[in-house]
Amino acid sequence: MSDDEQTPADDADNADVARPEAELRYHAVVTDSLGDVVLHPTAAGYLETMTAARDDGFDQLIDLTAVDYLAFSAPRGLPTGIDPERFEVVAQLINHGSGERLRVRVQVPGDEAVVSSLFDLWPGSEALEREAFDMFGIEFADHPDMSRILMPEEWVGHPLRKDYAVGAIPVQFKAASNIR
Repeated sequence: MSDDEQTPADDADNADVARPEAELRYHAVVTDSLGDVVLHPTAAGYLETMTAARDDGFDQLIDLTAVDYLAFSAPRGLPTGIDPERFEVVAQLINHGSGERLRVRVQVPGDEAVVSSLFDLWPGSEALEREAFDMFGIEFADHPDMSRILMPEEWVGHPLRKDYAVGAIPVQFKAASNIR
């Protein structure tokens, strides 16, 4: 057999190599979720991706939140090459000129829950990032005021973490009476 001839086994081996490369946009892997464009930057490339999106016309950060996947074992719809981590920060952007929307999902490790702040790009992210910090303990590097926004300053822990004790907090309503 010459070097130019291939056997079916050779074709099978080359199938992995011949996979199409992932589509990139703003230096992040692109996927689709029910018709929405989703970007998956790395934590290190998050700020670069968001800066490129803003420079390309995505002029408003619509929302920013976080998810704790500690007890979630089902597939998370991440593209090949993006490793799932305990936390995910999810941001929504809109380009008012074109009407296009983007969802950005960045994986954040549980043992070092830090990601870049978007405050310098969209100052409206200030309260959203503080809420994610307060509820999940995810820190946003270079945020101008990384302090609690919902819980009292003396509160210990972050109540939306999946490893936070359930039912240990008595609920107190301002106008409620104790008479039944």
